[in-house]
Amino acid sequence: MNTCTTIDPSQIDQMSVHNYLLSAVAPRPICFASTIDNKGNVNLSPFSYFNVFSSNPPILIFSPARSGKDNSQKHTLLNVLEVKEVVINIIDHPLLEQMSLSSAPYERGINEFVKSGLTQVKSTKILPPRVGEAPISFECKVNQVIPLGDGPGAGNLILAEVVLMHFQNKFLNNHGNLDTTKIDWVARMGESWYAKINKEVLFQIPKPANKNCIGVDQLPQSAQKSTVLTGNDLGQLGKNERIPSQQELDQLKNANFMRNTLNTLKDEDKISHLHQLAKVELAKENFLNALAIVFLAEQV
Repeated sequence: MNTCTTIDPSQIDQMSVHNYLLSAVAPRPICFASTIDNKGNVNLSPFSYFNVFSSNPPILIFSPARSGKDNSQKHTLLNVLEVKEVVINIIDHPLLEQMSLSSAPYERGINEFVKSGLTQVKSTKILPPRVGEAPISFECKVNQVIPLGDGPGAGNLILAEVVLMHFQNKFLNNHGNLDTTKIDWVARMGESWYAKINKEVLFQIPKPANKNCIGVDQLPQSAQKSTVLTGNDLGQLGKNERIPSQQELDQLKNANFMRNTLNTLKDEDKISHLHQLAKVELAKENFLNALAIVFLAEQV
């Protein structure tokens, strides 16, 4: 068991809590929010307390937090309390530095579109403009603002209902759907760190087929306690829908390659070697073969 440091957030200062949370909960998507006050002044600011929470109705939530230095409120929050509308623009890598520039502590009333050199495009259904360079923009009405506290670092949940969506055509596939592989996504990490997420680092994990997945608990004990198989390996094995029959295990054991393999190994090496073979089968996505091998390992 790995050693663990345990921290009570009530026993450390707010900025330390802030740093631990933002470094631990990562990567986070970035909400690039454009708002407007009741005098028509536009504001543009990024927030990484952000995600999607519902598709019916379509709800995005982000949270402008009070300043950890002077407890002041974000201009974005003040604006949506006056004009209950917001455009949530999605960031890609080509926008990253201009987005960062917009987060500078300008006075209220200063237009960050101008300061960051981004294009202000008139929205269709709401007053705040959208970012012309953004790959995706969501025009939203603000349904609710929920204060989470009144001290430094306290968030304010903004529940924004999407009323119109804009997608740059170059990021759509032939079916009109957003193509994840075409966008150079970016995400927020802790401190000054960001992550760049593009096609080269993406991978897919098939979802469990149905509720009949056998689960890790049904795997042999030698597999569950294996020093060769990782947690990811066990998770893949547990997604199988059935345990191999004894007839299937006997056929595998009597196959020429398996009989030759077992005959050349010392007894103490057989289980770990079979687990290595199972990993090879998992890499080939031969999940039932891999499962049969780990069950056979229990019997040799």
